[in-house]
Amino acid sequence: MKNLPPPPPPPPRFMVMTYPAQGHINPSLQFAKRLATTFGADVTFIIPLSAYRKMTKSSGSDPDPDPKPGSGLSFAPFSIDGYEDGYKHGGDMKHYTSEMRRCGSKVISDLVVSSRNDDRPYCCFVYTLLLPWAAAAAADLGIKPVMLWIQAATVFDLYYYYFNGFGEVIREIMGKRQSDSKTTFPGLSFEFKRQDFPSFMDAEDVYYFIINHFEEQFSMISSRDHKKSSILVNTFDELESEALRAVSDISGQKLIGIGPLIPSAFTDRIDPSDNSFGGDIFHEGENDKGSVLEWLNSKAKTTVVYVSFGSILDLSKQQMEEIAKGLLSFGQPFLWVIKSKVESYNVCDNELVEFREELVKLGMIVPWCSQLEILSNESVGCFVTHCGWNSTLESMVCGVPMVAFPKWSDQRTNAKLIEEEWKIGVRVKPNKDEIVEGEEIKRCLETVMRKENNEMERNGKKWKDLAKEAVKEGGSSYKNLQSFVAEMNSIS
Repeated sequence: MKNLPPPPPPPPRFMVMTYPAQGHINPSLQFAKRLATTFGADVTFIIPLSAYRKMTKSSGSDPDPDPKPGSGLSFAPFSIDGYEDGYKHGGDMKHYTSEMRRCGSKVISDLVVSSRNDDRPYCCFVYTLLLPWAAAAAADLGIKPVMLWIQAATVFDLYYYYFNGFGEVIREIMGKRQSDSKTTFPGLSFEFKRQDFPSFMDAEDVYYFIINHFEEQFSMISSRDHKKSSILVNTFDELESEALRAVSDISGQKLIGIGPLIPSAFTDRIDPSDNSFGGDIFHEGENDKGSVLEWLNSKAKTTVVYVSFGSILDLSKQQMEEIAKGLLSFGQPFLWVIKSKVESYNVCDNELVEFREELVKLGMIVPWCSQLEILSNESVGCFVTHCGWNSTLESMVCGVPMVAFPKWSDQRTNAKLIEEEWKIGVRVKPNKDEIVEGEEIKRCLETVMRKENNEMERNGKKWKDLAKEAVKEGGSSYKNLQSFVAEMNSIS
């Protein structure tokens, strides 16, 4: 009797943990799904129970919460004491963070112990922003921590330089509010002005305290546990080749592009059913999706202006009125997402009451929509966006030019890249009171949608094609992630 070949080795086993905010969950979940479906890894997705419940409610399915070896992608939801329904705006953020750290560290420990008892240990712990404590907990248990950077590689570079020798230069520029001062950084060929830096670097910003969390994050990246390790980035080589290389020689870490991390149905079509969790995850009740798509399909190609500012940002009444003026003055159909604050909230009866009649004649206002489905509809010709990184990549993959309307965090850097580096949009110019006036919005819409040359259209198609090529088998992001999985498998 011939000897049978040895059985194949078990798939590598990963833990993935993310902060429970929509902009963090979307890319990290797509990363986990890609590990499992494309590379056959065994992935446990760790997430607070409140966010897990909203995910399953939004998707209409109930993923198996019991992480079993060999099950592909499974979930490990954990409860945060006192926050079973999640963090509420205006609550004690310090206490919430402390409890999440305590409860999250315990679930990491329990999973590691259980996996070793089953003789199927984890080889790697992947974590996103604002979770340096989780990386430390995994490292203490002998599990290799690897960061998944869910913002642009250029933004990573700016934070790295801020904490490594350029902090004083950046703070000086940020302090000169009316100045055109600018600077350059090693490895980056373009200049940065005050308006191009992440808002958390501005000492006068209301959220300046968040810079301390980034400092802790970058201190962890520079620690013994991370030294000479790779950092996975939600971008792709062709888009940010320079930024991916800029700090590697200085920091000892290699930045690896593995994006764009958006559902397969909108990129490589490997799994056309994979459009769950695309666009918004958290929302206060859905509008009639069919009626929105029916309305879009009734419009001519590339004539609709899509307006959305993400899941967190609240605009002032004055700013919303100026947006309404700009849309009405431009005169083309629009789809405007204004998130509901309460169940009975009616946007036209509140901030936009004086424009109600004109707005409902020209466009549609909804509290939520599936963003990727909207952007991939051929009637959409422009995206007025806050420039969150997920929205930026989604618009790029769908080939939709942007009116960049950044407000905070990394959005300002993304807006610079959109306008100056990739040339797939224009950036609004606020007045002295930081309000973008209706005439300015109209100007930007005319520039994008009634352009005299097709440079923006050509650039949009170029980046759309390159983004899709990157995640296909043999593409740069595919090969980068394949190499990462092989490396982790070799040390498991």
